[in-house]
Amino acid sequence: MQPTWQGYGQTRRVPLLQIDDFELSESSAIAEYLEDRFAPPTWERIYPLDLENRARARQIQAWLRSDLMPIREERPTDVVFAGAKKAPLTAEGKASAEKLFAMAEHLLVLGQPNLFGEWCIADTDLALMINRLVLHGDEVPERLVDYATFQWQRASVQRFIALSAKQSG
Repeated sequence: MQPTWQGYGQTRRVPLLQIDDFELSESSAIAEYLEDRFAPPTWERIYPLDLENRARARQIQAWLRSDLMPIREERPTDVVFAGAKKAPLTAEGKASAEKLFAMAEHLLVLGQPNLFGEWCIADTDLALMINRLVLHGDEVPERLVDYATFQWQRASVQRFIALSAKQSG
């Protein structure tokens, strides 16, 4: 990415969804739009079918966006998508990482590859947060590395990574 690049769309932020002439940024807005536009059963569901699990998935997504700012600041997504290297985590960054690890360990049922028994978009969001650390070389519990690695192999995630690389390169 170029240093002067400010993002796309009206808010000048990423991620950005562009379909024809329509552009939308902000992760939660994008996920909710996609759930409505490409609704099940015609399309694969991105949130759990169960009402309470769906609410819990949205809660996890909101928590990832609001409570882990030191990780987001010290390990931005260019670490994940462009291989950027940053300074070691600060004390705040380490504390935030420990908070992430504790919550992820609590959320993930032992032996289950997904948060709610089947994939949902919250799995990808959690894997992205964990991969901010994993792909930078920070210490991450092996179980969480395995979870993030599994989630990252999802075909839709791999297509997004390839598309992101193509557009930024």
